[in-house]
Amino acid sequence: MNIHKFKLMKTLLLSIAMMASIGTCHAQKKLVLYYSETGTTKAVAEELAKQLNADIESIEAVKPYSGNFQETIQRGQREMQSGEGPEIKPLQKKISDYDVIFLGYPIWFGTYAMPIATLVKTYDFAGKTVVPFCSFGSGGLNTSADALKKALPKANIVAGYGVRTARVAAAPKELDRFLKENGYKEGSVTPLPDYSPQQPVTDAEKAIFDAACSSYQFPLGTPETVGKRQTPDGTDYKFLVKGRGPNGAESTSTIYVIVGNEPGAKPEFTQVVR
Repeated sequence: MNIHKFKLMKTLLLSIAMMASIGTCHAQKKLVLYYSETGTTKAVAEELAKQLNADIESIEAVKPYSGNFQETIQRGQREMQSGEGPEIKPLQKKISDYDVIFLGYPIWFGTYAMPIATLVKTYDFAGKTVVPFCSFGSGGLNTSADALKKALPKANIVAGYGVRTARVAAAPKELDRFLKENGYKEGSVTPLPDYSPQQPVTDAEKAIFDAACSSYQFPLGTPETVGKRQTPDGTDYKFLVKGRGPNGAESTSTIYVIVGNEPGAKPEFTQVVR
């Protein structure tokens, strides 16, 4: 077999394997399982279930959280320190009936909300594919996914989706791309380009960063370098930022900012990765 025929055969086999994988993924039974206190994660969960045509169920605490920010922080801190999460109501759906679980939650203290801590101790996720999704003020998808991997070592925790509460209106379009990219939904999307190599931040780029981040309730640090990419929707920026972590120690974080193509579009930061 000559090299040209070999390459054609290899491409054909890869295409067949990919189609078989996607077909298998679509045949899998999916459940959207979520906890939401203020309704933001619920909105994302309902959009997910709609796009996937999947079953959906909410996780409910026996003693509901008040919805008051300060009271939730105080109660959450007590529960984390004691190691005793809130009691939750029994699920109506059976985890064992599903292949893929989309598990949703708000980010509290850099990780999943406390009712999820109870859930993962109570139910068996062994052998299941778990897709995290979350809402947050600044970030936490990566840290909460890492925590899920430790809490559910027998499950397959895969790449997830997160959205800032301030940007939840962007979730439907972003979820459409996420689900198609990962084979959970039929259709294809054009791959996004890589970010350019990191370069020192210019005054104009610093102004974009400040416009996106300066109104956030906590200081996010000072951008030192940035990489960029152009997408059909606008320009994405990947800033490396020096600041201080929750413990006061100096730290470096990555902050993503987008500027849409529409006239007068305001810069928005999409997440902080610490």
